Amino acid sequence: MFIPTTKKELKELGWQQLDVILVSGDTYIDTPYNGIAIVGKILINAGYRVGIIAQPDLSSDDDITRLGEPLLFWGVSAGLVDSMVANYTATKKFRKQDDFTPGVTNSRRPDRASIKYINHIRKNFKNTVPIVLGGIEASLRRVVHYDYWSNKLRKSLLFDAKADILVYGMAEKTIVELADTYKRGDSPESIQGLCYIAKEPKEGYIELPSFDECKADKRQFINSFHQFYNNNEPIISKGLCQLQDSRWLIQNPPQDYMSEEQIDQVYNLKYERDVHPYYKAQGEVKALQTIQFSVTTHHGCYGECNFCAISVHQGRTIRSRSQESIVSEIDAFKKHKDFKGIINDVGGATANMYGYECNKKMKSGVCLDIACTSSTVCPVLKPDHKPQIDMLKKIRELPHIRKVFVNSGIRYDLINEDKKYGQSYLKTLVDHHISGQMKVAPEHTEDKILKLMGKPDKETLINFKKNFDDLNKKSGKKQFLTYYLIAAHPGSQMDDMRSLKSFANRELQLNPEQVQVFIPTPSTYSTLMYYTELDPWSRKPIFVEKDQGRKQEQKDIVTQKSDISKARRYGANDNSKNKYGSQQKRRGR
Repeated sequence: MFIPTTKKELKELGWQQLDVILVSGDTYIDTPYNGIAIVGKILINAGYRVGIIAQPDLSSDDDITRLGEPLLFWGVSAGLVDSMVANYTATKKFRKQDDFTPGVTNSRRPDRASIKYINHIRKNFKNTVPIVLGGIEASLRRVVHYDYWSNKLRKSLLFDAKADILVYGMAEKTIVELADTYKRGDSPESIQGLCYIAKEPKEGYIELPSFDECKADKRQFINSFHQFYNNNEPIISKGLCQLQDSRWLIQNPPQDYMSEEQIDQVYNLKYERDVHPYYKAQGEVKALQTIQFSVTTHHGCYGECNFCAISVHQGRTIRSRSQESIVSEIDAFKKHKDFKGIINDVGGATANMYGYECNKKMKSGVCLDIACTSSTVCPVLKPDHKPQIDMLKKIRELPHIRKVFVNSGIRYDLINEDKKYGQSYLKTLVDHHISGQMKVAPEHTEDKILKLMGKPDKETLINFKKNFDDLNKKSGKKQFLTYYLIAAHPGSQMDDMRSLKSFANRELQLNPEQVQVFIPTPSTYSTLMYYTELDPWSRKPIFVEKDQGRKQEQKDIVTQKSDISKARRYGANDNSKNKYGSQQKRRGR
């Protein structure tokens, strides 16, 4: 069933009052790719009555009041993307389209949606039950953070939005524990994976530099971020507290990760895989085309690209579903009226991290002095693509499946490093799971920028491309790699983009098109570099392009058309074999 969003549905269910009302900045798509849908289904499965209000109209009281007031709490999320990222480009131009809004026109998601929605609730329901913040906007703005759109440090969103509780991370376990606690009438302040406001710091918790200290000294903000980043993972993490004006933000240690069995239970819940009829009647929701028949295989990512916030929100430890659960989910697609036998994606934040992890990390937690992947792959991590090879084979053999795509990110350094199954995995992708193009994300080609990004060197890319091209030639296929690249990342100057352009023309034999200007999103190391103009580990100054016109110029250098054949014929060989040596030390020790 759909989670109710109208009074009529409540009447049909015989529900007089809801326990929880969830408010979202996205329209309501009932799929396990939608965090609000997952939270709602989990709570209903736990015995709670839940309703959803998606993209409430702030110019009227009708939307926010149509389900009444919940008995236990309101749950507020800006959606699957930070509302400022959803609404503005890297050069701060307003985005005209929103794939998660009916009709596609970006007209229903307010800036700083979490704050606006909570203000709207409090306006209509005086002295209401607790309001709980969640989702990626809340998760990445839970401590003092740099906000690109106002170009200043901001306090925790918990303070700015005036919510009662902030739930961070993926929160499947936390949200049920929170509902149970409110139902008993107890205080939630001991629950892992949440933040609250207190008059005093909490004994035994790490004290981060205060809001005022971070504003006064960028090096203090770096210190704060290192401590915040280092305490995101279960096993190793402690609680945090941070003075903001006269009160304290208290961040409890992160919630324990779900087991394979618990993750399976979340995805085994019944989802309609469609837009709720109430919202579907309002126009096409473009995102449905991508996520309706896509399948999540695991949570987390240990790639730790410095411009990406996935490791802060989902965690750096891979938690995989069982193959049986994944195949069962896909087998059930045959009953859906819209299914045509095509799976749009099987993966996660990084598809080829499914099914294996570092044994040391599983026992002792993540390392604080070295990353699993950066310029090289940590020798303790043993990439093993066999679980995904086997899983994809089982999916292909289902009688109602015509094609299975792997469109999630692929770490080509992990494929290169897996000497036993890496080549077989790549051949599996080439033969069965791409159509014409395979997307990879080198992001840059210049060593100094790649090091700041936390990405593998260009020699790794060249080796992967050779393997990919050889396999396509042997298979008689004309398939190509497409490359995601970033302009104006901290450290990048015009000459670096010219070198990238030359490398792309000469070695990759293309004129790049998938180039984006770097966006300083909350709670990433690259954003820390952008704000402080310092390398967070060496504390040495780095160049940061902040002029919007010159940012665009960096992108234009790479995307301008040029004669590729001349680049190959006359270009100097830039195939450097130099390695960075030992892995980059990551966390300001």
